[in-house]
Amino acid sequence: MASMTIRNIDDHLKSRLRVQAAKHGRSMEDEARDILRAALSTQDEGSGQSLIGSIRRRILPVGGIDLDLPAREAIRNPADFGA
Repeated sequence: MASMTIRNIDDHLKSRLRVQAAKHGRSMEDEARDILRAALSTQDEGSGQSLIGSIRRRILPVGGIDLDLPAREAIRNPADFGA
């Protein structure tokens, strides 16, 4: 696991973090991890971007690719296991 140091945090912000951590019964460090986890886990959900849209944006500038798709066959009759 990685670790990081956050410098120059406003005293009021640090105090609020300490109080919130105490309310949740955990350390300030654990509370900060939970806040970061929650904030970053919802960042991409509301973007409205689909996977196919992301792929298209990456491939389109390099020219894309055309695929030869085979024709679809007719639906087969179900197997008869009664005989």
